[in-house]
Amino acid sequence: MWDGNIIRMSLLLYAGAINLTGFTLMYIDKRRAQHHKWRVRERNLLAVAVLGGSIGSIAGMQIFHHKTKHPKFYIGIPTILIVQVFILIGWYLKLR
Repeated sequence: MWDGNIIRMSLLLYAGAINLTGFTLMYIDKRRAQHHKWRVRERNLLAVAVLGGSIGSIAGMQIFHHKTKHPKFYIGIPTILIVQVFILIGWYLKLR
């Protein structure tokens, strides 16, 4: 049987890993753009944000100054984060 602590720890580990992935992909894509190499697909960058990596993706965008002029990213990823926060709040209130 899954203990509540195990579930919480698993969710925290997942959140950390997916946000680190979003941050890292922004770095990789920025470096590849600078060196005119094969790029990370935009849909993959957005998919990581949708899967929970929006905070890491936003941090990567700001720190590496990457995708900050593309509305799909500077509007889209913060919007994804807002939706995720509302989902988490609703989930939390439902469980209480």
